[in-house]
Amino acid sequence: MDRFAHMQIFVGVVEAGSISAAAERLNLAKSAVSRRLAELEAHLGVSLIQRTTRRLNLTDSGRAYYARCVAILADVEEAESAVSQAHGALKGSLKVALPLAFGLLHLAPLIQDFMRLHPEVRFELDFNDRQIDLMQEGFDLAIRIATLADSSLIARRLAPIRHIVCASPGYLARHGTPRVAADLARHACLAYSNVRDPGLWSCRAPDGEAVQVRVPVQLAASSGEFLMQAAVADEGVVLLPTFYVCDALRSGQLQQVLADHVWPELAVYAVYPPTRHLSNRARVLIDFLVERLAGKPAWDH
Repeated sequence: MDRFAHMQIFVGVVEAGSISAAAERLNLAKSAVSRRLAELEAHLGVSLIQRTTRRLNLTDSGRAYYARCVAILADVEEAESAVSQAHGALKGSLKVALPLAFGLLHLAPLIQDFMRLHPEVRFELDFNDRQIDLMQEGFDLAIRIATLADSSLIARRLAPIRHIVCASPGYLARHGTPRVAADLARHACLAYSNVRDPGLWSCRAPDGEAVQVRVPVQLAASSGEFLMQAAVADEGVVLLPTFYVCDALRSGQLQQVLADHVWPELAVYAVYPPTRHLSNRARVLIDFLVERLAGKPAWDH
C-alpha cells in the first residue's frame, strides 16, 4: 500500500466533504477513492469516517489522523517548494477566497503584481462574500473583512476598513446637510442589508459619547456598489466603507457628512486554519499584501 497516496486521498475526502467530490477534485474514479479509503482504515485498524446518506463525519481517530496527515503532507510540499525556491522561482498553487467588491477593487491589482513577480505560482481565486469553510473547501487562505470573533482561525491584519456617511451634493442641496447624528432620522437613508439591523446606525460623537440612531431606510441592498451608485444618483444618505466611495469622493460625486463623528471600523485580515500548515507561497503572499497595504490605505487618502 502506498501510504502517502492513501493519506492524500483521505485528506482530499475530508476537505471535499464527500467521496464523489474528492474523486472529481483528485481526477479519480469514485470506486477507487472508496477502495483506497477502506484499505487505509483496514491498515490502521480503525474507522476514520462515519458514512451517512447525507454527509461524512470524522471519528475521533479520524480527526487526530487528519491533523497529522495535513501536517505531514504540508511538510512534504514545503520541502519540495524550498528545494525549488533554492534553485530559483517560487512555485506551486494557491487557492484563495476574497471578498467580492473589495477583492475586485483593491486586491486584484495587488495579486496581479504578485503574479508578475512570481510567474510560476498558480492562483485559484474565489471572489465571493459568502462565509467560506477553508478546511472543507480546500482553501489555502482567505481574505476577510470582519471583527474575527472566530478564534479557531489564525489571522494577520492587513489594513483598517473605515466607514463614513456621505451623500451627493444634489441631495444635500435639496434636503440639507446633517450636523449631528440625530439629524439622520430626518433623511432618506440607504442601508446595507447584510447586517443584523440595517436601520440602526452607530457612531461616536465628537465629545466621545456613543450614539445610536434609528434611520428611515429608503433603500436596502446587499451590494455596497449599488448603494454607492444610488447615493451618487441623489437617492439619499449612505453609510459605507471608504473603499467603496473613495473615487466618488475624489471626483465630487459624493460629499462626506458628519466627518467629526467616528463610524464603525473593521479590518481586512488574511486568515487560515491552524490545522493547515501555511505554505511558503502563502506566507510570501501575505507578507507582500502586508507590505503593499502598510500605512494609510490608498482608499482613505
